[in-house]
Amino acid sequence: MILVSACLAGIKCRYDGTAKPSPRVLELIKKGQAVPVCPEQLGGLPTPRDPAEQLHGLILTKQGKDVTLQFKKGAEEGLKVAQQFNCTRAILKSKSPSCGCGLVYDGTFSGRLVKRDGVFAALLKKEGVEVESV
Repeated sequence: MILVSACLAGIKCRYDGTAKPSPRVLELIKKGQAVPVCPEQLGGLPTPRDPAEQLHGLILTKQGKDVTLQFKKGAEEGLKVAQQFNCTRAILKSKSPSCGCGLVYDGTFSGRLVKRDGVFAALLKKEGVEVESV
């Protein structure tokens, strides 16, 4: 089984209440080969929600609210799902403060990217899950 970002599976769970369906991920779901998760929802954040970015080890909303604990809790809950379904691979939403792999927004809400993993992607990698972004 492959763990996938729920928004890539067509579920409207992004911060702005939309989805970003990926044809590849939708095909995996259709074949029963993927499990969708949204770590931000698993961490207790609502949809829609204020946009958030990583800055100095914290996750802050555009309004300055610290949501680091919710992101960490969501990552831990998402990892439990990955473990329950024996997922060794993950396809996650690029640039996300949770799911981004390799590049995420820099915390200034200016659209600039920095080389870093999202909270969930980093935890999955640490636990031996192969992670890629779409």
